[in-house]
Amino acid sequence: MFDPDTAASLLRALAGAASGPSLYKGASFLAGKLGEQIMSANVTIRDDGRIPAGLGSKPFDGEGLPTNRKSLVEKGTLLTYLLDCYSARKLKLGPTGNASRGVGEIPGVSPTNLYLDPGQYTPEQIIGSVKHGLYVTELIGFGVNGVTGDYSRGAGGLWIEDGEPAYPVQEITIAGNLKEMFMSIDMIGNDLKWRSSIVSPTIKIAEMMIAGE
Repeated sequence: MFDPDTAASLLRALAGAASGPSLYKGASFLAGKLGEQIMSANVTIRDDGRIPAGLGSKPFDGEGLPTNRKSLVEKGTLLTYLLDCYSARKLKLGPTGNASRGVGEIPGVSPTNLYLDPGQYTPEQIIGSVKHGLYVTELIGFGVNGVTGDYSRGAGGLWIEDGEPAYPVQEITIAGNLKEMFMSIDMIGNDLKWRSSIVSPTIKIAEMMIAGE
C-alpha cells in the first residue's frame, strides 16, 4: 500500500516518463505506447489546468496555448503525452498545453493539476484486504530509471498482518518495475485530497519486492 503522499510520487515518475523531452531523447519507458494499456483497467489519471483555485491551474501554458482537461490514462490506456510545441514537432504530434517556463528560461514541459481518479475504498478497507504487506508512508532517495521503469527506493511505514497494522518498519528497500507496478494496482482509495498540484488517493499494489530487517 502507498499512502496518498507516496502514491503521488508514482504519478510524478509517470509524468516524467510521459513528457516530450524524455520521449524524443529516447529516455522513457512510455515511448511508442500511445493507445496501449499501461496500467490496471481501474486506473484513470487526468491532467486538468482549469480546476478552480487549483495549485497548478492557469489559463495558458508557457507558450501561450490554452490549458485544458484531458485524460493522460483512461481505464489503464495511455491516451496522450505531455508536450510543448518543440517536443510535439519532434514527435510529430500536437502540443497539449503543458509548456512551462521560468523567467528568462526556454519552455520545458510539466503537468498542471495531475491526479488519479479516486476509487470506492476507504484506507481502512484497503488495509483490511492485506494478508501480509507494507503500508508505505515514507520514501527515501530517488531510484527510478526512466528508460527501463526500474524502481528501487528506501522506505518506511507500517507492516500489516492479517488486515491489521502490526508494527512500524524503517530503513528497508522496496523494488519493482513501474510497468509491472502500474499494471498491479488492484485497489484505489477514496481519500483524494488536494495538497499539491500532483495528488493521488491511497493505492494498493498487489506485489513488490521488500528487502531489509
